[in-house]
Amino acid sequence: MDRFNINSQIEHLQSKYVGTGHADTIKHEWLTNQQRDSLASIVGHNSLISYISVAENECKARVKANMLEKMLQPCGPPPVKEEQ
Repeated sequence: MDRFNINSQIEHLQSKYVGTGHADTIKHEWLTNQQRDSLASIVGHNSLISYISVAENECKARVKANMLEKMLQPCGPPPVKEEQ
């Protein structure tokens, strides 16, 4: 019973939070989720945006726009899937 309980908890977390992955998650998907989470965290914290804007000598709006644009494909295009 304990195994069933742990597996159901893991399945619940995986359905609730996309970034936790599942058994069929490939490396590219996992890295993409990590990058998007990091970028979203940076965009959400105004002090980090200020720090990056000073370091890059850009205005805050440009830095935020660049971060949001990177979220589309943070790790490049997905790999071609092999059909079996």
